[in-house]
Amino acid sequence: MSELVTGEAVALELRPAKLPSRALAVLIDLAVAFAVYIAVTMAFAAATASLDDAAVAAVAVATFLLVLVGIPIAVETLSHGRSLGKLACGLRVVRDDGGPIRFRHALVRGAVGVVEILMTFGVVACIASLVSARGRRVGDVFAGTLVVRERVPTGQLAVVPPPPPWLVGRFAELDLSAVPEGLWLAVRQYLTRMGQLDPQVGWGIAERLAGELAAHTGAPVPSDVPPAAFLAAVMHERQSREAQRAFGASAAASGQTASGVAGAAPGTYGGYAEAAGPVPPAAPLAPAVPPAPAAGPADSPTQRPGPPPADNPPAGSGSSDGPTTGFVPPA
Repeated sequence: MSELVTGEAVALELRPAKLPSRALAVLIDLAVAFAVYIAVTMAFAAATASLDDAAVAAVAVATFLLVLVGIPIAVETLSHGRSLGKLACGLRVVRDDGGPIRFRHALVRGAVGVVEILMTFGVVACIASLVSARGRRVGDVFAGTLVVRERVPTGQLAVVPPPPPWLVGRFAELDLSAVPEGLWLAVRQYLTRMGQLDPQVGWGIAERLAGELAAHTGAPVPSDVPPAAFLAAVMHERQSREAQRAFGASAAASGQTASGVAGAAPGTYGGYAEAAGPVPPAAPLAPAVPPAPAAGPADSPTQRPGPPPADNPPAGSGSSDGPTTGFVPPA
């Protein structure tokens, strides 16, 4: 797993594509490209039969550059790094910071790929991919790109746990503008991995990060809040502000409500005891009394539909058919 950090200090945990999957994607792309090249060459050969040898050679070179170089560059640019082979293998070309590639990235990759893939039959690309820690070929190094896998199981993605419900909104007045991005990244990495740490080691890391965060915000860590819960609450406050700036107040309010519901119950957080005050018991709810149905015209005795008088036995006749229900059985 390769962790790329964007300009907003968001860590993207991406899985770089290795040589087997990249080789399969390249083979699919080359098979399609050569099939199109052969078809276009045969069409041009029939159309340029009356031309001289120099014109035929020029058309052949132009066809080669157009089909085997120009079309792959255009496809990668328009699809943001997903050619036909990469789409079939679940791969994608991205920049070093995790963003989508542009025309200049695809152009450099395609131009270098003519030498390291087509002219050397992929030998240079295979050696460079094996040597590179992230499986990059020479074209990726010059273009500043990386081929990653898109089909990553969601269960392996690290998620920042929400804060306890009793801390949601408590640090809404903190000034977070002076906190460096590197500290935010360290806090995020700790929150996503604190369940894997020894309790004593994790407590020490949380205290150190909480102290640094309090030093940049100008407000001390409350004595009744554990360091891990303090870090989670401040991180949640930062994410809420970012969501409010991006999507409005309604998105931030809904995010706070969802985090409060999904948060850990008061008493434990991240394996550490919380010094939370007692939660007052909720007042008992009065039992709801169903309203009496209003009598309508159809419920009055004079207008209620019923069977003909001949079919209803008189009251007190001692009939064994039971009480009348207003239903007339078919004859």
